[in-house]
This record gives sequence, structure tokens and C-alpha cells, in this order.
Amino acid sequence: MRGDHEQILVAENISKRFEGRVALNNASLAVKRGSITGVIGPNGSGKSTLFNIIAGTLAPNGGRVLIEGRDVTGASAAEICRRGVGRTFQISRLFAEMTVMENLVAVAHGIDDRTAVWRAMELLEFLEITAIADKWGSELSYGQRKLVEIARALMLKPVIMLLDEPFAGINPRLQNRIVEHLKALCAKGLTVFFIDHEMRIVLAECDLVYVLAEGNVIASGPPDKVRDDPKVLDAYF
Repeated sequence: MRGDHEQILVAENISKRFEGRVALNNASLAVKRGSITGVIGPNGSGKSTLFNIIAGTLAPNGGRVLIEGRDVTGASAAEICRRGVGRTFQISRLFAEMTVMENLVAVAHGIDDRTAVWRAMELLEFLEITAIADKWGSELSYGQRKLVEIARALMLKPVIMLLDEPFAGINPRLQNRIVEHLKALCAKGLTVFFIDHEMRIVLAECDLVYVLAEGNVIASGPPDKVRDDPKVLDAYF
């Protein structure tokens, strides 16, 4: 296990309903500092709803969320961000009519432009995409957008990153590159918490995996344990 045993993120008994439909039913999980933790589950299992509640874009009907021991339940997305939570989205939210550099600098609140540009260049170098710094958002390939989304989320030096399907729709070579970058960030103290359907990566790279089905956490544990859990096999197959 990377890092120490401190829980940086805790979601306790999270419930969410949409017009009578139960999206989450008393779902609980904990993420340890410095770990790579994954959430998997069939479509409609509540994964994105859980992420949106943690990130402050949805309010739960019950339960609470703690970041580094602080109760942030119901806080705004901006406040959650200030608490050190970075987030990427399944659908890219880059500004199409800005360059990659401008996209990064635009989110750098609280620092001057020179520092923001330096920080952006540092991240582009780390992710090996300096060659696209001056490309428009609209010019980027799908894989490039994924990398820039990660860079943008890292601009404010979060303590935990929430990644919504970071490996979806990209080739295995780029998937492996992203994994190596995320592992390097964890070695520096970042915590990674992600949703994905890419089982190859989830089972190979996660320290801990949670499985959601119909709004319930039906299994959790190391990848080997989760992979062989009868409830997980039943949910998927």
C-alpha cells in the first residue's frame, strides 16, 4: 500500500434519490492517503452520482462526506476544490477556443500569471505533452484531451484527484502512459480515486477496489479478492 494509513476521503452512508429512483443506498467507502483506489460497477450503478456528491456538484439525501477529517457534506464544488480535491470529467470540459496553455492558466486561481505559466509548463513536461501547449482545445485528439484534463486538475496542487473514466476510449499505450504518470504522482503524495470500466488497469494498479451495483457497495478489497467475489461476478455476468 502506498502512503500511510490515514483516510483522506470518507463517504459515510451516502444516499441519493432522483424522482423516487434510488441512485445510491447508504453507500460507504474510504480512501487512504497516497493510494490508488478504484470504483467499478455496471452502467447505472451509481458511480458518477457518488463522484458528483463527493465533488460538490450534487447534494446527498443522506450521509456525509469528509475530506481530511473535515465534514464537507453539501459544500459547493468551489469549496471542495479549495479543500484540495481535483476532478476530471468523463466528457471533456476544455475551452475549445483557448490554447492548451490558456486552458491551464485559466483555472489557476490565487497565483499570478507568471507562476501559473511556470506551473502549467511543469505539468505539460511531466505529462510529456509540451508540443501541444499552443494548440487550440478544438484541435486536440481524444487522448490529448484526457491528458490536458489531468494537467488542468493538477494546476491547484490537489491532495486527491477524482478521475471519471480516465482510460475510456484511448489506446492501451496511452492508458499505460497515464498509469505511469499517476503512479509517479502518488509517489509524491497525491491520492488517486477513479471510476473506470478498464478492468485490466483496475485489477493491476489499484490498492483497493469498491464495486457498486444498483446504488449499493456490494464488495470492496484488494483487486484479487474483488475479482473472485461471487456478488461481483453476478453483477457483471
